[in-house]
Amino acid sequence: MKLHTREWGAGDRTALLVHGIMSDHRSWRSVGPALAERGYRVIAVDLRGHGASPRGEGATPVDRYGPERYAEDLVDTLPRGADLAVGHSLGALTLLHAVERLRPARAVYSDPAWRYARPGLFDPAVFAQFKEATRGQIAAVSPRWDPADVEVELATLALWDPDTAFALSALHGGAALPGAPAVPSLVQLADNSRLIGPEDAAVLRGLGYEVRTVPGAGHTIHRDDLAGFLASLDGWL
Repeated sequence: MKLHTREWGAGDRTALLVHGIMSDHRSWRSVGPALAERGYRVIAVDLRGHGASPRGEGATPVDRYGPERYAEDLVDTLPRGADLAVGHSLGALTLLHAVERLRPARAVYSDPAWRYARPGLFDPAVFAQFKEATRGQIAAVSPRWDPADVEVELATLALWDPDTAFALSALHGGAALPGAPAVPSLVQLADNSRLIGPEDAAVLRGLGYEVRTVPGAGHTIHRDDLAGFLASLDGWL
């Protein structure tokens, strides 16, 4: 499936951005221009079931929105051999499934949803209910966001297919960490990440990932603290 994309910049280097669940390319509204200023042509996608990209097809949510479907879409849409690929949350899970085929020079997995299936962590019904969230509820959940990001979240929720959440809940591979990185890879963590704990971080370091935490940042690091997000990429941009 070809995905809807948004681009910033026209630099000699290429960066790919893959958003998390419930969102779309607008999640990167500040990151895209910041990378363009650093000499990148930046390409951000809307995953299937999100934004302006098509909805998935199939009999069940997993058929429509399984991780391999997302990954195939990235491979169908994005160029191989980019200088940088960044995936956040579900986007990091998707990038992990596509990275051997996309072969970016470097990959950044921002608070990746690799452990979403651990008991008590992910309730798809709660996610689906959040589709109807108000401006005030979004601001309360994400108090560090710029008001413009709250407006973006309202807009992206309106376009989001909640079956993407039910697809994740039906999978059983989401409790496992990945193997050794296929390309040089940074795992960027929220402060006190609920997805990748200290023991997981130690395992990932042992596998060859660099792991860095952004102090004070919540799950959507690039919207909580853009400066901290960019600073944690020192040496990777």
